[in-house]
Amino acid sequence: PLLLLYSKNNSYICGIKSIYNMIKGHSLLLLAGLMACNAAFAQGQFGGQTLPNSVAPVTNINPNGYPRLLADNSVAFRLRAPEAKNVQIDLCGRKYDMNRSEDGWWSVTSQPQVPGFHYYSLVVDGVSTADPASESFYGCSRWSSAIEIPEKGCDVFETQQVAHGRVSELRYFSAYTESWRPVLVYTPASYDKDIDKVYPVVYIHHGGGEDHRGWVEQGRVANIMDNLIAQGKAKEMVVVCVNSNVPAKAGSRGGYSWEGMQSYKTELTENILPFIEKNFRVGKDARHRAICGLSMGGGQSFYIGLRMPELFANVALFSTGIFGGIAGSSNSDPEKEIPGMYSNTTGFNKNLDTFFISCGEQDPRINFTRTIVSQMQDKGVKVRFASYPGDHEWQVWRKSFNEYAQMLFK
Repeated sequence: PLLLLYSKNNSYICGIKSIYNMIKGHSLLLLAGLMACNAAFAQGQFGGQTLPNSVAPVTNINPNGYPRLLADNSVAFRLRAPEAKNVQIDLCGRKYDMNRSEDGWWSVTSQPQVPGFHYYSLVVDGVSTADPASESFYGCSRWSSAIEIPEKGCDVFETQQVAHGRVSELRYFSAYTESWRPVLVYTPASYDKDIDKVYPVVYIHHGGGEDHRGWVEQGRVANIMDNLIAQGKAKEMVVVCVNSNVPAKAGSRGGYSWEGMQSYKTELTENILPFIEKNFRVGKDARHRAICGLSMGGGQSFYIGLRMPELFANVALFSTGIFGGIAGSSNSDPEKEIPGMYSNTTGFNKNLDTFFISCGEQDPRINFTRTIVSQMQDKGVKVRFASYPGDHEWQVWRKSFNEYAQMLFK
Protein backbone atom coordinates (compact mmCIF):
# COMPACT_ATOMS: atom_id res chain seq x y z
CA PRO A 1 0.00 0.00 0.00
CA LEU A 2 1.07 3.57 -0.70
CA LEU A 3 -0.16 6.53 1.29
CA LEU A 4 0.39 10.04 -0.01
CA LEU A 5 -0.58 13.10 2.01
CA TYR A 6 -0.67 16.41 0.19
CA SER A 7 -1.99 19.94 0.47
CA LYS A 8 -3.81 22.05 -2.08
CA ASN A 9 -3.26 25.66 -2.94
CA ASN A 10 -4.73 27.91 -5.65
CA SER A 11 -6.74 25.03 -7.14
CA TYR A 12 -3.81 22.80 -7.94
CA ILE A 13 -2.05 20.02 -6.14
CA CYS A 14 1.60 20.21 -5.17
CA GLY A 15 2.72 16.60 -5.36
CA ILE A 16 5.52 14.75 -3.70
CA LYS A 17 8.24 14.06 -6.24
CA SER A 18 11.69 12.57 -6.50
CA ILE A 19 10.82 9.37 -4.59
CA TYR A 20 11.76 7.01 -7.38
CA ASN A 21 14.13 4.30 -6.19
CA MET A 22 14.07 5.72 -2.65
CA ILE A 23 12.74 2.56 -1.02
CA LYS A 24 12.14 -0.83 -2.68
CA GLY A 25 11.06 -4.23 -1.55
CA HIS A 26 8.94 -3.09 1.41
CA SER A 27 5.35 -4.21 1.99
CA LEU A 28 4.47 -0.80 3.37
CA LEU A 29 5.67 2.58 2.19
CA LEU A 30 4.41 5.55 4.15
CA LEU A 31 5.11 9.00 2.80
CA ALA A 32 3.82 11.90 4.79
CA GLY A 33 4.61 15.13 3.02
CA LEU A 34 2.68 18.24 3.81
CA MET A 35 4.07 20.72 1.31
CA ALA A 36 3.43 24.43 1.47
CA CYS A 37 3.36 25.28 -2.19
CA ASN A 38 4.72 28.55 -3.41
CA ALA A 39 2.93 29.91 -6.45
CA ALA A 40 6.12 31.69 -7.45
CA PHE A 41 7.42 28.40 -8.80
CA ALA A 42 4.30 26.98 -10.40
CA GLN A 43 4.55 26.49 -14.16
CA GLY A 44 1.32 25.50 -15.86
CA GLN A 45 -1.61 26.56 -17.93
CA PHE A 46 -3.10 28.33 -14.90
CA GLY A 47 -3.91 31.95 -15.62
CA GLY A 48 -3.80 31.53 -19.40
CA GLN A 49 -4.14 29.14 -22.32
CA THR A 50 -1.64 26.41 -23.03
CA LEU A 51 0.54 27.43 -25.97
CA PRO A 52 -0.95 26.19 -29.27
CA ASN A 53 1.04 23.68 -31.35
CA SER A 54 3.22 22.74 -28.43
CA VAL A 55 3.77 19.57 -26.42
CA ALA A 56 4.89 18.85 -22.90
CA PRO A 57 8.24 17.06 -22.62
CA VAL A 58 8.19 13.75 -20.75
CA THR A 59 10.23 15.45 -18.03
CA ASN A 60 7.21 17.56 -17.00
CA ILE A 61 5.28 16.74 -13.85
CA ASN A 62 2.06 18.07 -15.37
CA PRO A 63 1.52 16.99 -19.00
CA ASN A 64 -0.87 19.90 -19.47
CA GLY A 65 1.51 22.48 -18.08
CA TYR A 66 4.75 24.24 -18.80
CA PRO A 67 7.51 24.07 -19.99
CA ARG A 68 6.27 23.48 -23.55
CA LEU A 69 8.27 22.16 -26.48
CA LEU A 70 7.70 23.82 -29.87
CA ALA A 71 8.12 22.34 -33.33
CA ASP A 72 11.55 23.93 -33.86
CA ASN A 73 12.78 22.54 -30.50
CA SER A 74 12.59 25.88 -28.77
CA VAL A 75 11.16 25.73 -25.26
CA ALA A 76 8.47 28.01 -23.82
CA PHE A 77 8.54 28.67 -20.06
CA ARG A 78 5.76 30.27 -18.03
CA LEU A 79 5.46 30.68 -14.28
CA ARG A 80 3.74 32.84 -11.71
CA ALA A 81 5.87 34.96 -9.39
CA PRO A 82 3.91 38.16 -8.63
CA GLU A 83 6.34 39.45 -6.00
CA ALA A 84 9.56 38.71 -7.89
CA LYS A 85 11.60 41.56 -9.36
CA ASN A 86 13.61 39.53 -11.85
CA VAL A 87 13.14 35.98 -13.16
CA GLN A 88 15.38 34.05 -15.54
CA ILE A 89 15.64 30.58 -17.01
CA ASP A 90 19.13 29.08 -16.96
CA LEU A 91 19.08 26.48 -19.77
CA CYS A 92 22.31 24.70 -20.68
CA GLY A 93 24.34 27.54 -19.19
CA ARG A 94 22.53 30.30 -21.09
CA LYS A 95 20.29 32.63 -19.10
CA TYR A 96 17.05 33.95 -20.61
CA ASP A 97 15.36 36.98 -19.05
CA MET A 98 11.65 36.34 -18.55
CA ASN A 99 9.00 38.95 -19.27
CA ARG A 100 6.42 39.85 -16.62
CA SER A 101 2.73 40.44 -17.32
CA GLU A 102 0.56 42.70 -15.17
CA ASP A 103 -1.00 39.73 -13.36
CA GLY A 104 2.36 38.38 -12.19
CA TRP A 105 2.97 35.71 -14.83
CA TRP A 106 6.45 35.48 -16.32
CA SER A 107 7.25 33.94 -19.73
CA VAL A 108 10.03 33.45 -22.25
CA THR A 109 10.82 31.18 -25.20
CA SER A 110 14.34 29.88 -25.66
CA GLN A 111 16.35 29.50 -28.82
CA PRO A 112 15.93 26.12 -30.59
CA GLN A 113 17.73 23.39 -28.66
CA VAL A 114 19.60 20.36 -29.94
CA PRO A 115 17.79 17.07 -29.21
CA GLY A 116 18.55 15.32 -25.97
CA PHE A 117 18.45 15.84 -22.23
CA HIS A 118 19.16 19.32 -20.88
CA TYR A 119 19.36 20.54 -17.29
CA TYR A 120 17.73 23.88 -16.46
CA SER A 121 17.07 26.03 -13.40
CA LEU A 122 14.86 28.93 -12.39
CA VAL A 123 16.69 32.03 -11.21
CA VAL A 124 14.35 34.20 -9.12
CA ASP A 125 15.82 37.45 -7.84
CA GLY A 126 19.27 35.94 -8.11
CA VAL A 127 18.44 32.64 -6.38
CA SER A 128 18.88 29.54 -8.54
CA THR A 129 16.46 26.71 -7.83
CA ALA A 130 15.01 23.58 -9.39
CA ASP A 131 11.58 23.90 -10.98
CA PRO A 132 8.83 21.96 -9.16
CA ALA A 133 7.05 21.65 -12.51
CA SER A 134 9.83 19.34 -13.73
CA GLU A 135 10.94 15.90 -12.65
CA SER A 136 14.14 16.16 -10.64
CA PHE A 137 17.49 14.63 -11.56
CA TYR A 138 20.75 14.64 -9.67
CA GLY A 139 23.20 16.53 -11.87
CA CYS A 140 25.46 19.58 -11.66
CA SER A 141 26.09 18.56 -8.02
CA ARG A 142 22.46 19.29 -7.07
CA TRP A 143 18.90 18.29 -7.77
CA SER A 144 18.07 19.86 -11.13
CA SER A 145 15.17 20.23 -13.50
CA ALA A 146 15.44 19.01 -17.06
CA ILE A 147 13.97 19.16 -20.54
CA GLU A 148 13.93 16.02 -22.69
CA ILE A 149 13.86 16.82 -26.43
CA PRO A 150 13.26 13.71 -28.55
CA GLU A 151 15.47 12.93 -31.55
CA LYS A 152 14.23 11.10 -34.61
CA GLY A 153 15.91 7.75 -35.13
CA CYS A 154 16.71 7.31 -31.43
CA ASP A 155 13.92 4.93 -30.47
CA VAL A 156 16.52 2.73 -28.79
CA PHE A 157 16.43 5.21 -25.89
CA GLU A 158 12.68 4.82 -25.41
CA THR A 159 10.63 2.21 -23.59
CA GLN A 160 9.37 -0.26 -26.20
CA GLN A 161 7.22 -3.38 -26.36
CA VAL A 162 10.05 -5.78 -25.62
CA ALA A 163 11.10 -7.96 -22.70
CA HIS A 164 12.25 -5.63 -19.93
CA GLY A 165 15.11 -6.23 -17.55
CA ARG A 166 15.22 -5.11 -13.96
CA VAL A 167 17.11 -2.32 -12.21
CA SER A 168 17.81 -3.13 -8.56
CA GLU A 169 19.03 -0.61 -6.01
CA LEU A 170 21.30 -2.23 -3.44
CA ARG A 171 23.56 -1.19 -0.59
CA TYR A 172 26.99 -2.62 0.08
CA PHE A 173 29.30 -1.89 2.98
CA SER A 174 32.54 -0.18 1.99
CA ALA A 175 35.47 -1.03 4.19
CA TYR A 176 37.31 1.89 2.55
CA THR A 177 34.79 4.63 3.39
CA GLU A 178 33.43 2.76 6.42
CA SER A 179 29.89 3.40 5.25
CA TRP A 180 27.02 1.84 3.34
CA ARG A 181 27.05 2.89 -0.29
CA PRO A 182 24.49 2.59 -3.12
CA VAL A 183 24.78 0.76 -6.42
CA LEU A 184 22.23 0.23 -9.21
CA VAL A 185 22.37 -3.05 -11.14
CA TYR A 186 20.61 -3.79 -14.43
CA THR A 187 19.90 -7.46 -15.12
CA PRO A 188 18.40 -8.55 -18.46
CA ALA A 189 14.92 -10.07 -18.71
CA SER A 190 16.29 -13.63 -18.83
CA TYR A 191 18.34 -13.29 -15.64
CA ASP A 192 15.64 -14.57 -13.23
CA LYS A 193 14.56 -17.34 -15.61
CA ASP A 194 17.86 -18.80 -16.80
CA ILE A 195 19.20 -19.38 -13.29
CA ASP A 196 22.27 -21.32 -14.40
CA LYS A 197 23.57 -18.75 -16.86
CA VAL A 198 26.61 -16.61 -16.02
CA TYR A 199 26.50 -13.13 -17.61
CA PRO A 200 29.27 -10.77 -18.68
CA VAL A 201 29.27 -7.51 -16.74
CA VAL A 202 29.85 -3.82 -17.46
CA TYR A 203 30.89 -1.40 -14.72
CA ILE A 204 29.65 1.98 -15.93
CA HIS A 205 30.68 5.34 -14.43
CA HIS A 206 28.94 8.71 -14.20
CA GLY A 207 30.49 12.15 -14.62
CA GLY A 208 31.45 14.81 -12.13
CA GLY A 209 28.49 16.32 -10.27
CA GLU A 210 26.40 13.18 -10.85
CA ASP A 211 26.13 9.80 -9.16
CA HIS A 212 25.04 6.20 -9.72
CA ARG A 213 21.52 7.30 -10.72
CA GLY A 214 22.72 9.20 -13.78
CA TRP A 215 23.08 6.30 -16.19
CA VAL A 216 19.70 4.83 -15.28
CA GLU A 217 17.65 8.03 -15.15
CA GLN A 218 19.37 10.47 -17.52
CA GLY A 219 21.27 7.89 -19.57
CA ARG A 220 18.40 5.40 -20.02
CA VAL A 221 20.82 2.49 -19.93
CA ALA A 222 18.06 -0.03 -19.14
CA ASN A 223 16.04 0.99 -22.21
CA ILE A 224 19.14 0.81 -24.38
CA MET A 225 20.01 -2.69 -23.15
CA ASP A 226 16.43 -4.00 -23.38
CA ASN A 227 16.07 -2.78 -26.96
CA LEU A 228 19.49 -3.90 -28.18
CA ILE A 229 19.03 -7.36 -26.69
CA ALA A 230 15.55 -7.68 -28.23
CA GLN A 231 16.96 -6.71 -31.64
CA GLY A 232 19.83 -9.19 -31.31
CA LYS A 233 22.36 -6.37 -31.53
CA ALA A 234 23.91 -6.83 -28.09
CA LYS A 235 24.71 -9.77 -25.87
CA GLU A 236 22.80 -10.17 -22.65
CA MET A 237 24.87 -8.57 -19.91
CA VAL A 238 24.66 -7.17 -16.41
CA VAL A 239 25.30 -3.43 -16.08
CA VAL A 240 26.54 -2.07 -12.75
CA CYS A 241 25.99 1.67 -12.25
CA VAL A 242 28.43 2.68 -9.54
CA ASN A 243 28.77 5.75 -7.36
CA SER A 244 32.40 6.66 -8.00
CA ASN A 245 32.35 9.79 -5.82
CA VAL A 246 34.85 8.43 -3.32
CA PRO A 247 36.74 11.01 -1.25
CA ALA A 248 40.51 10.76 -1.14
CA LYS A 249 41.88 10.10 2.31
CA ALA A 250 44.17 12.57 4.03
CA GLY A 251 47.55 12.71 2.34
CA SER A 252 46.27 11.19 -0.92
CA ARG A 253 46.54 13.01 -4.22
CA GLY A 254 43.48 13.79 -6.30
CA GLY A 255 43.01 14.77 -9.91
CA TYR A 256 43.41 13.04 -13.25
CA SER A 257 46.42 10.86 -12.58
CA TRP A 258 47.14 7.28 -11.59
CA GLU A 259 47.92 8.50 -8.09
CA GLY A 260 44.68 10.44 -8.04
CA MET A 261 42.71 7.30 -8.89
CA GLN A 262 43.94 5.24 -5.95
CA SER A 263 41.00 5.96 -3.66
CA TYR A 264 38.42 4.93 -6.20
CA LYS A 265 40.55 2.02 -7.46
CA THR A 266 40.53 0.63 -3.93
CA GLU A 267 36.76 1.07 -3.69
CA LEU A 268 36.13 -0.61 -7.04
CA THR A 269 38.50 -3.54 -6.71
CA GLU A 270 38.15 -4.29 -2.99
CA ASN A 271 34.49 -3.50 -2.39
CA ILE A 272 32.33 -3.14 -5.52
CA LEU A 273 33.65 -6.06 -7.60
CA PRO A 274 33.57 -8.55 -4.69
CA PHE A 275 30.03 -7.46 -3.76
CA ILE A 276 28.72 -7.83 -7.32
CA GLU A 277 30.47 -11.14 -7.88
CA LYS A 278 29.09 -12.52 -4.63
CA ASN A 279 25.50 -11.47 -5.30
CA PHE A 280 25.15 -11.78 -9.09
CA ARG A 281 25.99 -14.49 -11.62
CA VAL A 282 28.62 -12.54 -13.51
CA GLY A 283 31.93 -13.39 -15.13
CA LYS A 284 34.93 -13.15 -12.84
CA ASP A 285 37.65 -12.89 -15.47
CA ALA A 286 38.84 -9.95 -17.56
CA ARG A 287 37.30 -11.22 -20.82
CA HIS A 288 33.84 -11.09 -19.24
CA ARG A 289 34.27 -7.67 -17.63
CA ALA A 290 34.04 -4.21 -19.16
CA ILE A 291 34.60 -0.75 -17.70
CA CYS A 292 33.39 2.51 -19.22
CA GLY A 293 32.34 5.99 -18.20
CA LEU A 294 31.62 9.55 -19.19
CA SER A 295 33.75 12.62 -18.45
CA MET A 296 35.16 12.03 -14.94
CA GLY A 297 34.08 8.41 -15.24
CA GLY A 298 35.96 8.21 -18.54
CA GLY A 299 39.13 9.22 -16.73
CA GLN A 300 38.54 6.58 -14.08
CA SER A 301 37.97 3.97 -16.79
CA PHE A 302 41.12 5.08 -18.64
CA TYR A 303 43.47 4.66 -15.70
CA ILE A 304 41.91 1.70 -13.92
CA GLY A 305 40.81 -0.19 -17.03
CA LEU A 306 44.00 0.21 -19.03
CA ARG A 307 46.42 -0.16 -16.12
CA MET A 308 44.69 -3.29 -14.82
CA PRO A 309 44.24 -5.62 -17.82
CA GLU A 310 44.07 -8.55 -15.40
CA LEU A 311 40.64 -7.19 -14.39
CA PHE A 312 39.24 -5.60 -17.56
CA ALA A 313 39.65 -6.61 -21.20
CA ASN A 314 37.08 -4.05 -22.42
CA VAL A 315 37.51 -0.31 -21.88
CA ALA A 316 35.61 2.73 -23.17
CA LEU A 317 35.96 6.46 -22.54
CA PHE A 318 33.15 8.90 -23.36
CA SER A 319 33.98 12.62 -23.50
CA THR A 320 36.90 12.38 -21.11
CA GLY A 321 38.95 15.47 -20.41
CA ILE A 322 42.23 13.67 -19.75
CA PHE A 323 43.49 14.47 -23.25
CA GLY A 324 42.74 18.21 -22.99
CA GLY A 325 39.89 20.65 -23.32
CA ILE A 326 39.39 21.25 -19.60
CA ALA A 327 41.30 23.28 -17.04
CA GLY A 328 44.44 21.57 -15.79
CA SER A 329 44.59 19.01 -18.59
CA SER A 330 46.98 19.39 -21.52
CA ASN A 331 49.95 17.77 -23.26
CA SER A 332 48.67 14.29 -22.49
CA ASP A 333 51.26 11.53 -22.90
CA PRO A 334 49.46 8.15 -23.13
CA GLU A 335 52.71 6.19 -22.80
CA LYS A 336 53.52 7.98 -19.56
CA GLU A 337 50.01 7.49 -18.18
CA ILE A 338 49.64 3.90 -19.40
CA PRO A 339 53.14 2.39 -19.59
CA GLY A 340 53.46 0.00 -22.51
CA MET A 341 50.73 1.53 -24.67
CA TYR A 342 53.34 2.71 -27.20
CA SER A 343 56.49 0.87 -26.07
CA ASN A 344 54.78 -2.54 -26.09
CA THR A 345 51.80 -1.97 -28.35
CA THR A 346 51.52 -5.63 -29.28
CA GLY A 347 51.16 -6.63 -25.64
CA PHE A 348 48.78 -3.74 -24.97
CA ASN A 349 46.51 -4.76 -27.84
CA LYS A 350 46.62 -8.41 -26.83
CA ASN A 351 45.21 -7.56 -23.40
CA LEU A 352 42.14 -5.83 -24.84
CA ASP A 353 39.11 -7.17 -26.66
CA THR A 354 37.62 -3.69 -27.11
CA PHE A 355 39.00 -0.18 -26.68
CA PHE A 356 36.58 2.59 -27.62
CA ILE A 357 36.70 6.40 -27.32
CA SER A 358 33.93 8.87 -28.16
CA CYS A 359 33.19 12.59 -27.85
CA GLY A 360 30.58 15.16 -28.81
CA GLU A 361 31.40 17.19 -31.90
CA GLN A 362 30.70 20.50 -30.15
CA ASP A 363 32.49 19.47 -26.94
CA PRO A 364 35.63 21.53 -26.13
CA ARG A 365 37.41 18.19 -25.70
CA ILE A 366 36.81 17.02 -29.28
CA ASN A 367 39.97 18.30 -31.03
CA PHE A 368 42.24 17.10 -28.22
CA THR A 369 40.54 13.71 -28.32
CA ARG A 370 40.83 13.40 -32.10
CA THR A 371 44.53 14.26 -31.91
CA ILE A 372 45.28 11.61 -29.28
CA VAL A 373 43.19 8.95 -31.03
CA SER A 374 45.02 9.65 -34.28
CA GLN A 375 48.35 9.38 -32.44
CA MET A 376 47.31 6.10 -30.84
CA GLN A 377 46.26 4.65 -34.18
CA ASP A 378 49.52 5.78 -35.82
CA LYS A 379 51.39 3.93 -33.05
CA GLY A 380 49.43 0.78 -33.80
CA VAL A 381 46.98 0.90 -30.89
CA LYS A 382 43.73 -0.82 -31.78
CA VAL A 383 41.25 1.82 -30.68
CA ARG A 384 37.89 2.66 -32.23
CA PHE A 385 36.59 6.21 -32.24
CA ALA A 386 33.18 7.81 -32.77
CA SER A 387 31.82 11.34 -32.52
CA TYR A 388 28.23 12.50 -32.34
CA PRO A 389 26.47 15.85 -32.71
CA GLY A 390 26.29 17.60 -29.37
CA ASP A 391 28.31 19.16 -26.58
CA HIS A 392 29.13 17.66 -23.17
CA GLU A 393 25.68 16.15 -22.76
CA TRP A 394 23.65 13.00 -22.24
CA GLN A 395 22.52 12.47 -25.83
CA VAL A 396 26.17 12.00 -26.79
CA TRP A 397 26.72 9.57 -23.89
CA ARG A 398 23.56 7.60 -24.65
CA LYS A 399 24.75 7.16 -28.23
CA SER A 400 28.22 6.26 -26.98
CA PHE A 401 26.97 3.46 -24.75
CA ASN A 402 24.52 2.29 -27.41
CA GLU A 403 27.41 1.84 -29.83
CA TYR A 404 29.80 0.37 -27.29
CA ALA A 405 27.31 -2.21 -25.97
CA GLN A 406 27.05 -3.66 -29.47
CA MET A 407 30.81 -4.32 -29.54
CA LEU A 408 31.03 -6.16 -26.24
CA PHE A 409 31.56 -9.84 -25.52
CA LYS A 410 31.24 -10.95 -29.14
